[in-house]
Amino acid sequence: MAGLTAAIQLTKENYRVLVIERESYPHHKVCGEYLSNEIVPYLQYLGVKLPTDISIDTLQFTTQKGRSLQIPLPLGGKGISRYVLDDTLYKRAIVLGATVIFNTVRSIKYMGDEFTVETDEDLRYQASFVIGAYGKRSNIDKFLDRSFVLKNSPWLAVKAHYKFDGFPDNLVGLHNFDGGYGGLSKTESGAINFCYLTTYTSFKKVRDIENFNASMVARNPFLARFLKDATPLFEKPLSIAQVSFEPKKAVENHILMCGDTAGLIHPLCGNGMAMAIHSAKIASELIDDYFKGTMDRGRIEAMYCQKWAHTFGKRLRTGRYLQSLLMSPKTAGIVVTTVAKSPRILKEIVRRTHGSPLEL
Repeated sequence: MAGLTAAIQLTKENYRVLVIERESYPHHKVCGEYLSNEIVPYLQYLGVKLPTDISIDTLQFTTQKGRSLQIPLPLGGKGISRYVLDDTLYKRAIVLGATVIFNTVRSIKYMGDEFTVETDEDLRYQASFVIGAYGKRSNIDKFLDRSFVLKNSPWLAVKAHYKFDGFPDNLVGLHNFDGGYGGLSKTESGAINFCYLTTYTSFKKVRDIENFNASMVARNPFLARFLKDATPLFEKPLSIAQVSFEPKKAVENHILMCGDTAGLIHPLCGNGMAMAIHSAKIASELIDDYFKGTMDRGRIEAMYCQKWAHTFGKRLRTGRYLQSLLMSPKTAGIVVTTVAKSPRILKEIVRRTHGSPLEL
């Protein structure tokens, strides 16, 4: 998503852009599929028309014991699947003239002020800049010797779409269960996206998604009712292992990292999609400055790190702090109970993890 957004902006500015993507579009990805309205004006500027009528303005929070709380979302957002959103961005990039190939990147090397990118089909490409926007984890992280890949992560993410009658269009739900959290919201097709994060410690007791849903997720009364009455639309759920919330560098070996590749925010904060698109805007504008001669590469990289930290640092710190509390069963119970009793605290979490509409 971040890579396609950058491709759109840079081709719009008449630069030659190559996008290398592993899978052809459209395809599903593990994601909460809530898109904050803060980036909608920017997408409109890029000529991206969001094909959804789902407008979300209310957050519902429930605990494992059934306590429920609802608060309004100041900016709100759109309900849209990655299947449709990424395909929409892809088609817009193609219309503007970007080149897209479907392959897997094997290596990225920087030498003599130029990058060489090699793929699994032994193809090589030269470029003045490379933007890393390949998601939460990749073999490229190992190639670049990024520190976070050396640490085992205790988190696993699972996602599926369901048919479920009566779910409000304007609602995004965040539901606590023993060992994790799940988000529910409606997508453009009317399907309900259920995406949850859990720990390996909890999951390994069952080691099967269907049984885990029945034995652990369904301990939350709200989720129990949902899973009982909902009809799965996927043949089987999607899952991602080793989801890491460790700090990452925004620039690695001169590569500008965007979205989850630069830093992953905890799903409790629910703003990863907007952050990915916003980071692509920052990177694209700085690359444009470089080619216009206003900054050299060193300055571009320093500015990107600075802007990343200024724009997203508070959000990521909030997410990591919440994660550290939620890792402990004792503190997790206290946090969940406290949040459920206090709309003020939940509103403050939303405020700290969402931005203002992007200036164009």
